[in-house]
Amino acid sequence: MSFKYAIALTGSIATGKSSVSTIFKSFGFNIIDVDKIAHNILDKNYLNISKLFGKEYIIEKRVNRKLLGGLIFSNKEAKKELESLLHPLIYQEINSISLEKDKLKKPYIIDIPLFFETNRYPIKDIIVVYTPKEKQLKRLMERDNSSKKEAQQRIEAQIDIEEKKDKATYLIDNSKDLKFLQEECDRVKKQILLNF
Repeated sequence: MSFKYAIALTGSIATGKSSVSTIFKSFGFNIIDVDKIAHNILDKNYLNISKLFGKEYIIEKRVNRKLLGGLIFSNKEAKKELESLLHPLIYQEINSISLEKDKLKKPYIIDIPLFFETNRYPIKDIIVVYTPKEKQLKRLMERDNSSKKEAQQRIEAQIDIEEKKDKATYLIDNSKDLKFLQEECDRVKKQILLNF
């Protein structure tokens, strides 16, 4: 059975999942990065993307993710089409990696940005990286150099961070500085190791 020792790492856009992932990697945890896998699968399916959305989304046999992202976050139908193409392929890949990791019989982390949105992974233990919405918006605008409207669209395309916070097995508060975040990760690491 896959996902037996898996812990999902999630949050919302610009809450700091990548930073948390890096910290847990430094603790010696195996990390499966769903975004990286998704990007590889997206590029492998560039012909399907071209058929679905048009040739303008492809540059030299690779998907122009920024341009496609603009379409996806402003068009619910396009988002649905893309997800129905990619999500089963991503799940298949993660499932087979998970089967291998479970053989080690120790906890590992699967970084799944859209864990609650896809509702696809049978993982019971969930780390949610939390940042209040105002801070999330500010960070996203700074990170992507986007307008307030664009950033809000991307945030609203996901389940509200407050709702995710309530569903967490382990909650990591990333509303302060890096030192505080490291302490939060250390606290959660100890809880995880106690529970497994």
